[in-house]
Amino acid sequence: MLKKILKITGIALVLMAASLFAIPYFFKDQIKAKISEAINKKVDAKVSFADADLSLFKNFPKATVTLDKLLIINKAPFEGDTLVSLGELNLNMSVKELFKGDNEPMAIEGISSKDGFINIIFNKDGIGNYDIALKEEKNQEESKSKPMAFKIQKYQIENFKFKYFDEKSQMKLVIDSLNHEGTGDFNASKLDLDTKSTAKVSFDMGKINYMKNVALSLDAVLGIDLEKSKYTFKENKALINQLPLEFDGFIQLADAGQTYDLKFKTPTSSFKNFLGVIPAAYSSSLDGVKTTGDFTVNGFAKGMLTDTTIPKFNVEIASNNASFQYPNLPKSVQNIVIDTKIINETGVMNDTYVNLDKLSFKIDQDVFNAKANIKNISTNALVDAALKGTINLANLSKAYPIKLSKPLTGILKADVTTKFDMASVEKSQYQNINNAGTIGLTGFNYDDGNGQNMIISNALVQFNPSQVQLKQFNAKTGKSDLSVTGVLENFYGFMFRKQELKGNFNLSSNQLAVDDFMTTSTAPAAAGKGEATTPSSKAKKAEPLKIPSFLNCTLTAKANTVLYDNLTLKDVSGKMIIKDEKATLENVKTSIFGGTIGASGSVSTKTKTPVFDMNLILNQVDIQQSCTQLDMLKKIAPIAGAISGKINTNIKLNGNLDAVEMTPDLNSISGDLIGQLLSSTISPSGSTMIKALSSNLKFIDLNKINLNDIKAALTFENGKVNVKPFNIKYKDIEAVVGGSHGFDQSMNYNIKFNVPAKYLGKEANAYIAKMSPADAAKFENIPVTALMSGTFSNPKVSSDMKTVMTNLTMELAKQQSDKLLKKGTSELDKLISKNQKPGTDTTKTNAQKADITKKAGDLLNGLFKKKPAEPATTTP
Repeated sequence: MLKKILKITGIALVLMAASLFAIPYFFKDQIKAKISEAINKKVDAKVSFADADLSLFKNFPKATVTLDKLLIINKAPFEGDTLVSLGELNLNMSVKELFKGDNEPMAIEGISSKDGFINIIFNKDGIGNYDIALKEEKNQEESKSKPMAFKIQKYQIENFKFKYFDEKSQMKLVIDSLNHEGTGDFNASKLDLDTKSTAKVSFDMGKINYMKNVALSLDAVLGIDLEKSKYTFKENKALINQLPLEFDGFIQLADAGQTYDLKFKTPTSSFKNFLGVIPAAYSSSLDGVKTTGDFTVNGFAKGMLTDTTIPKFNVEIASNNASFQYPNLPKSVQNIVIDTKIINETGVMNDTYVNLDKLSFKIDQDVFNAKANIKNISTNALVDAALKGTINLANLSKAYPIKLSKPLTGILKADVTTKFDMASVEKSQYQNINNAGTIGLTGFNYDDGNGQNMIISNALVQFNPSQVQLKQFNAKTGKSDLSVTGVLENFYGFMFRKQELKGNFNLSSNQLAVDDFMTTSTAPAAAGKGEATTPSSKAKKAEPLKIPSFLNCTLTAKANTVLYDNLTLKDVSGKMIIKDEKATLENVKTSIFGGTIGASGSVSTKTKTPVFDMNLILNQVDIQQSCTQLDMLKKIAPIAGAISGKINTNIKLNGNLDAVEMTPDLNSISGDLIGQLLSSTISPSGSTMIKALSSNLKFIDLNKINLNDIKAALTFENGKVNVKPFNIKYKDIEAVVGGSHGFDQSMNYNIKFNVPAKYLGKEANAYIAKMSPADAAKFENIPVTALMSGTFSNPKVSSDMKTVMTNLTMELAKQQSDKLLKKGTSELDKLISKNQKPGTDTTKTNAQKADITKKAGDLLNGLFKKKPAEPATTTP
């Protein structure tokens, strides 16, 4: 009996499990249809989702409908903008909802979503992109079916990003990494909603950033009155970074806007509250920190938020005679005074003002003070500020846990006042800007932890109404020293309006090592065979180099020595202009390779692929040094390494650059080179190709070729160098050289020689010696062609010497045979005439004469058909 019961129970469980797997397949299409119907009946937008699925296991015993990759795309006037993107949307409901008829709505009890993006935009006309609900007439029949009904008990969103942008006010709010959940019975008209929220908030207005990735969290119970649209703060705890806040009051929605009646304050007055508000990237644990004094934040917001008004508010931030000292650090920060107010007394946004009446602190004997006043903030902000004090930089890491690999040293002194309005800054109306004072730095020493030091012996910045002047800047780092002076002309426009930073600087140096100013990153070692690859073991992808778009400055430089890669440049001077993501070089000169090099041109990173355009002038430069140490010249003229002497040349190049390494893409280069060789000779031992050519052509000694004053013209395109034919001369041998080679070192060259026959061997000269002067003159010069292919490191050299020698021998032999035959015929005529009797038949005599002549000719031709010995031809 027991076995039977167990068997029946087992069968029932199997059937139940099978049903749980099978039911979703039966209802999937029905669910998709109802969801599509519910969406399309409510919105005027392009809505799509990748798939809809049903599970009875995800939130058992509830059923869960999952939508994957839900997208809502706006129509006009926001055509193509993404309003909502959800990686996943889950709708929870009772299983019984699956069995309702087509005209019965499904009741949704819970909603959750993750990886979402919500993008709210208001255009210049005040129209919002979120208004996509279809306009329904109020007198529609109530009997019309509703595919879904909402009886929410719980909702949750995970990893959301919310963006809000108002084109008219240029207000931008970004809430990132948003996680929020709430539990409450939305079926009731009054309920308590228990919520938990975390997020990172950034806020900009115009071109000024007020908050950037500020960490917020809020655990709150909200009393909700759905009939009155009123939300009341009950139990709540908020954190701004680590600063605690408590709220009291309510927010109520109305037709004209929202009504605010809120109060907030720090629950305690400990100065630790101030340390808690410092962003996490610059803060440390507050455990064990000793503090004295207080820090409080109190405020209220009361009134209507409408299109034209904001609630009145008052935020007071205060501290008096406070101090703090971190454990294990020798120094403390004392006499801290903070007195700040942010106030609006009228409800008009532009009447908001910020008063930083005092900010002061002391470390050892060094005191630092600051104050500022900002008003008229939404139309034309007026700023009045002052800084005065001294900071010993060595004390910073002794009083606050700054994350530095090595401590700083140096004394910073500031005494600056400034008064300006943003409109004057934006329009560069310097007569309305009142700046005065200086900021100085002496004895600065920074060690990056990798053995690289930056030492600034002294620096002085002076503030004037129209300019910020760099009066002094003397520094050393690595092998380099530099001294810089100059001016910045749009400092506030850059700081507050993100305008161009304009400047003009002069730099001088005894020695500059370029490596001292380059940053390098070492990729982590690759995982060994069989080891798992973790994110920390993967090499970070190098970022493309970009010339900053905000820079508009000129740098005039002069250095006695510049060390770049393996090169030592002397007497370097020139000008660099940076503007519009482009660096332009003007009149750059340097002494190197026994001569001088001048350069002008530009590099631009404005497009996705960086480009360059460069002109180089080489004067009296050593050929071997320049063409073996400069990679570009090595590619252009690889054979030049076998030439001794100097060169004058103009090179024009343009093409693409690698976005990370900023090295030329050889296949994209185009341009030309015009050069003149000076007192130059060939060293065959310096080139495999020259060796192969020398061993192939016995009639010429390449060691003795003088290349002095030879002019050559080259062009570059599609990864290939084309050499315009040019003439060279060896003794009384003339030659024309031409062809091309690729930057991959492949080549295709030919040399056409005009060679006197006397250089072509003893046998040829023996035949020529037997000729009459008139006949010998015909063989004064013989054309010989040499072909070079393969690569410069593995050349293939051939010539037509074999054919030339064969043709020459045959021609000489033919002349000799013709000469002998002619002589034999003449002697035969004499013999026949002498022995011929009067009245003899001449026809028979002539036939005998022809037969004898033919046999003699055949005999002579046979004698001269012997081929001469041929010069050896080598093909390395």
